[in-house]
Amino acid sequence: MLFAIPLLIIPFALYNVAMAGLFGGGGVAVLESEVLAVNMLSGTTWTMAFGDLLIFIALVLLFVEILKATRPGSRALLDHMLSMVLFVVFLVEFLLVQGAATQIFFILMTITFIDVIAGFAVSIRTAGRDVSIGL
Repeated sequence: MLFAIPLLIIPFALYNVAMAGLFGGGGVAVLESEVLAVNMLSGTTWTMAFGDLLIFIALVLLFVEILKATRPGSRALLDHMLSMVLFVVFLVEFLLVQGAATQIFFILMTITFIDVIAGFAVSIRTAGRDVSIGL
């Protein structure tokens, strides 16, 4: 049952915790706060903001979710259903909550949508290979 929980709930939770003010001042300004700064060989300083880190985490977790979609069985179906519920929660929050109307949240919502579509596509594709026809 624990494997069926969509991992993309992690960036969703981190975003909402940041908006609640547990990572600093709270609100949209937290997304632009600098998390990492690296001096490059070119002399430029490359910085990563908290919102960029959330997108990076979500992309890594999307890869893991697509790998999870290749598993056959009833757990995969539950995983797809929970991913769809998570996408609907993302969409409702994006439309109704003022702090969620940002580009970062929209990209996270889009990543969750890709997880839903890719999960169903991979499952359908692998299920077609599992069916044996007695010809």
